[in-house]
Amino acid sequence: MVNIDELEQNFTHQPVLLREVLEAMAIRLDGDYLDLTVGGAGHSSEIFRKLGPRGHLCCFDQDREALDVARKRLEELKRVLHSEASLEFHHANFSELETELARQDEARYFDAILADIGVSSYQLDEDSRGFSYQHDGPLDMRMNREQGHSAAELVNSAREDELAALFKKYGEERYARRIAAAICSRRASRPFDRTTDLADCIRSAMPARSRHEKQHPAKRCFQALRIAVNQELDVLETMLDSAVKRLKPGGRLLVITFHSLEDRIVKQCFRDFQQPCHCPPKLPCVCHKQPLGRVITSKGLSASPEELAENPRARSARLRVFERASELTLNPKRGDVHV
Repeated sequence: MVNIDELEQNFTHQPVLLREVLEAMAIRLDGDYLDLTVGGAGHSSEIFRKLGPRGHLCCFDQDREALDVARKRLEELKRVLHSEASLEFHHANFSELETELARQDEARYFDAILADIGVSSYQLDEDSRGFSYQHDGPLDMRMNREQGHSAAELVNSAREDELAALFKKYGEERYARRIAAAICSRRASRPFDRTTDLADCIRSAMPARSRHEKQHPAKRCFQALRIAVNQELDVLETMLDSAVKRLKPGGRLLVITFHSLEDRIVKQCFRDFQQPCHCPPKLPCVCHKQPLGRVITSKGLSASPEELAENPRARSARLRVFERASELTLNPKRGDVHV
C-alpha cells in the first residue's frame, strides 16, 4: 500500500510555461476545463484558483501515483480556498478520453483542454520507476504500471534489427545498430533488469568521442524505449483527434511537447485541423471537409530566459495552441463539424 502523504512529499512537479498556459486558456469563472496530464497538479492548481462556484476542472492521468497526489493537492486547495468549483478525476490514458467521457455524458464539451506530454520530475527522479539512466532502478518505464510490458521485457525480447530501428526512429540515435548489437550480445548471457546496467552497455557500445558529449550517451535510447513502452506517439494522435472534438465553440486545445517527434505530430495535426481539405488546389473540392478552427501559435511558444534560469528542464518545452471555430455544430460521436 502506497502512503499518499509520503508520496506527495517526494512528488515534485514544477509546471513549465505556466504563464503562457494560463494566458492562452483565458480562464473564465464559470468555465469547464480539462487537464489530460494532471501529474502533480502544477498547472491544474493554478487553473483551479481562477474558477468560480460554477467552474469545473476535470483531471486525467494514467499514472495512479500522480493522480492520487493531484487529487490530494487539489482537494486540499479547494478546502483552503473555500471554493465551490467542482473537481473530477479519471485514472486513464489521455487517448481514452472518448471512452471515459462517454460513460457519463456524450454531449460534454470544454472551454480549454491542456496536455503536457513531458515526463514529470518525480517519474525521472524516482528510482523505482526506471525512467532515468542516471539512477539505478528496475528497468520499467511504464507510465501506468498496472498494464503493458516493461522496458526490460522489450530490451530482452526484441530482435536486434527491431531494437536498432526503435533507437533510430524514436531516439534519432546515430549509433543505433552498434548499440542494438551490444545489447543483444550481452543479454545472451545475462538479461537486463536494471537501468544503470543498460546505460553502461549503451555507453560502452558508442565511440569514445561520443561518450564525452554534453548529454548522457544513453539519453536518446532511453527516450526511445520510453516512447515505445508507452506507445506515446500513437496515443498522442488519438488524443488530439478526440480532444479537438470536445472543445466548445471558441475553445482552445493546448499541448506542451518536449522533443521534436511529438512536436512534429502536434504541428501537423493542428495544420490539418485548420486546413483538412487536401484536394488538388486547381480542381474542385470533392471531400467537402471544413476547417475546425485556427492555429493560434504558428511557431509555438518556448520558455523565457527567466523560467529557464529557475527550471532548466523547461529548455525543450514547446507550447502549441489551437482554437475551435466560434460557430459550429458539435457531434463528437460522428466526429463531423459544420462551421
